[in-house]
Amino acid sequence: MTVTRVSPQDAQALLDEGYIYLDVRSVPEFEEGHATGAYNIPLMHRGPGGMAPNPDFLSQVQKAFPPSTKMVIGCRSGGRSLRAAQMLVSTGYEHVVDQRAGFIGGTGPDGQPEPGWKPAGLPVSTESEPERSFEGLK
Repeated sequence: MTVTRVSPQDAQALLDEGYIYLDVRSVPEFEEGHATGAYNIPLMHRGPGGMAPNPDFLSQVQKAFPPSTKMVIGCRSGGRSLRAAQMLVSTGYEHVVDQRAGFIGGTGPDGQPEPGWKPAGLPVSTESEPERSFEGLK
């Protein structure tokens, strides 16, 4: 099944319609700034040797959100979020959209640079409600 990829502005419109934003960046990346109201479950963890897969990603998402949850998946520049969205769709999540260009920017559908969530001027926060943080969702 193909994952729909949307611009940051289209992602914001979906949030306004009731979707949730799941940020799959590492905890330190999330804490540096994220879409306001986002949840954080890392696809990969930052460690001393670089990024390493989170082996519990799928089970953690399944524990936190039923498959009927409408969600926008985001990351730094669009790579991790696409992988996470594909995983979720392949396991039965019905309403998953990937926010291309991530938080800082990536490549748009025309192959040109596309500003991410923050450079697009969309709402950003460094604070998180405890139940939306990775620790709170574990």
